[in-house]
Amino acid sequence: MRTPATPNHLDQTLLALADPTRRAILQRLAAGELRVTELAQPFAMSLNAVSKHIRVLERAKLVRRRREGREHLLSFTPKRMDEAARWMEAQRANWTARLQALDDLLQAEDRAAAASAPPHPKGPLR
Repeated sequence: MRTPATPNHLDQTLLALADPTRRAILQRLAAGELRVTELAQPFAMSLNAVSKHIRVLERAKLVRRRREGREHLLSFTPKRMDEAARWMEAQRANWTARLQALDDLLQAEDRAAAASAPPHPKGPLR
């Protein structure tokens, strides 16, 4: 059963990461803090559209905003990204173990079938 806090955080993080523009924003912020206007410059969209992406990232707690006078500065906060990475790694480990168990079972069945098969005749068939 899912606990309410974890899936909500995870859902918000994965939703935020699902969009290529938001991933590009995070990549730029990984290099250091930027003003919203600086962050928006390379994107072929309005400042309002970039701000909407930033709000999604803020709700997911992947980005932190601070004010310096009239300027809004943004920085990347990796904690939720780390949580999502741990969840994905747990899923990968779970499925790797399941698939290995299935592979082991199939190989054991193949060995059992080979051991119980009648021997092949040694000479040419007549």
